[in-house]
Amino acid sequence: MKSQIVLIRHGITEGNEQRMYYGSTDVSLSKRGVRLLEEQKADGLYPESEDAQYFTTGMLRTEQTLKVLYGEQEHGIIEDLRELDFGEFEMRTYEQLNSIPEYQRWITAEDTGKAPPGGESIDHFTVRIRRGFDELKAQNELYMLKLRNRGKEAMTICICHGGVISGIMDYIWPGEYKNFFEWIPDPGHGYVLYEEDGKLTGYRRF
Repeated sequence: MKSQIVLIRHGITEGNEQRMYYGSTDVSLSKRGVRLLEEQKADGLYPESEDAQYFTTGMLRTEQTLKVLYGEQEHGIIEDLRELDFGEFEMRTYEQLNSIPEYQRWITAEDTGKAPPGGESIDHFTVRIRRGFDELKAQNELYMLKLRNRGKEAMTICICHGGVISGIMDYIWPGEYKNFFEWIPDPGHGYVLYEEDGKLTGYRRF
């Protein structure tokens, strides 16, 4: 049995436009972000299926992106696929943080177990998003079984976050890119993952 899991990064937000650190802050899409999503949808960028099921992380920017791209859809929420929590560094830019000793200690630390003040470490984030993806994959496999007798291929679409998608891709295909950040898609873009008989067999970037 074949199926597809689609990972889409939410559209552009004010945080993106101002190059801020933000993850746990519940920001909305910017006007430009909405416009670009609408243009990309009109260009046929996004995978579609009348039998797709949908998920978001419950954050406003993912809910808005789902609505722009696919309309009002019933959907599940996987909170474990939310972005990294930057704690006290949330909604601040590099320029605003650069002179703060706590920021310098965090940004230069080689220890991935070290977290920003009041925030989340990379180690914790990694464990969390892998758990979230395992849940998403399990939901896709259940949906595949549901559609089996109808002779249709399952598609599970999840609107989530750039760092989350990068972490998932590095989890599935470790070492394919030397740099974790090479996996991060632009806002409103993402990956189609192909699954066959419970195994992920490849992907397409869009």
